[in-house]
Amino acid sequence: MDGIRGGPAAAAHDPQLFEEFYRRHVDAVMSFVARRVADVHTVADLTAEVFLAALDSAHTYRPGRGDERAWLYGIARNIVSSERRRIARETARDVRISGRRLLEPDDIARLEDKLDAESPGRRALAALERLPDGERAVVELVAVDQLTVTEAAAALGIRQVTARVRLHRARKALRAEADPATETPPRPSLSYVTGGAGGTGGEA
Repeated sequence: MDGIRGGPAAAAHDPQLFEEFYRRHVDAVMSFVARRVADVHTVADLTAEVFLAALDSAHTYRPGRGDERAWLYGIARNIVSSERRRIARETARDVRISGRRLLEPDDIARLEDKLDAESPGRRALAALERLPDGERAVVELVAVDQLTVTEAAAALGIRQVTARVRLHRARKALRAEADPATETPPRPSLSYVTGGAGGTGGEA
């Protein structure tokens, strides 16, 4: 996927370029969040936070390490993880709800459609919970978010060879759990993640 002129750094200083950058990537970022979050207001809030964070860290983008989408996914992973930690610390529902921006009915309907579309991804991610953190992160980005191994490594800030090793271990573990030799057929979520024999993500 081609980027905008000058990349995120230029977009951070030019409102017109930032609008182009936002429109180019907002659907992909919203889908990424919707695969991990099941509340429309939270999806909207976190998507906005991703782009605000992208403005603040635009100077860190390096085209040679991956495209703009992979870079945004790396930011989104951190923001979603932070939100999960925040929710884990909260004990009262009214505290979790307070401060959310109001959404128009059309916005809610659009986000509900997005959540429905991404429900297979959420089921697949749930199937990964038993994997070690590093392996789960790579297979999430490759098999669920459709990044290449190179892009996933860039998003996570690790070497490509490390990403390949983690992906191999994760797929081996998932295939063992969904062993077709057993009488119980593989769960749809595991088939979605492993992509059959070879997985859905590219190895490039």
